[in-house]
Amino acid sequence: MKTHLVLFGPPGAGKGTQGQFLSKDLGIPFISSGDELREGINKKSEIAEKMYSFIKNGELVPDIIVEEFMSKILDQHTLDKGFILDGFPRTIHQAEFLNIYLSKINVNLDAVIFFLIPKEEIVKRISGRRTCEHCSTVYNIYFNSLKDDAKCKRCGGNLVQREDDKEEVVIRRIEVYEEKTEPLIAYYKNKGLLIEVDALGAVEEVSKCIKEVLSDRA
Repeated sequence: MKTHLVLFGPPGAGKGTQGQFLSKDLGIPFISSGDELREGINKKSEIAEKMYSFIKNGELVPDIIVEEFMSKILDQHTLDKGFILDGFPRTIHQAEFLNIYLSKINVNLDAVIFFLIPKEEIVKRISGRRTCEHCSTVYNIYFNSLKDDAKCKRCGGNLVQREDDKEEVVIRRIEVYEEKTEPLIAYYKNKGLLIEVDALGAVEEVSKCIKEVLSDRA
């Protein structure tokens, strides 16, 4: 199925989880800017490390850097057969860049799924994350009832809070999102591409809702 989607919304809305579900169901690649960034950091990529220097402080990475990074990522995929993009674009400038990139390969976006979720829930979801130092499994102190000295259930590794998951950084990320990224709502709505989805429910409920709205749009 040829479906070209962008998953859009604030950090912690569950876009990555839903993107993986959709990728499996639709048989198309899930391209996450966050996953690609973490892989780049692990490989000591200069551009990835430059991007993280902004992200760890809750700041938005400059458009020109993001566009260079994502252009290289997109070049690795056969996009005309379908894709699900998460974490890109995040500004009007990046959206225009994506339009130009896709037009060169004769591909158009089919829909932009906007994840609606209260700010308080975002802070809880992200600041509560604890990541295993060894295997990168993610837990949440609010949802997994973890003790202060809890270890990873998968490998026994130490659980730590990433710099960009700290509450003060999360609040700053939300402020930046509201200032820089929310304008994309009107941008994609004017293009007739925006689909709003309530992201507060259980993972299965949100997944079912997304499938229904995409089916209605087909």
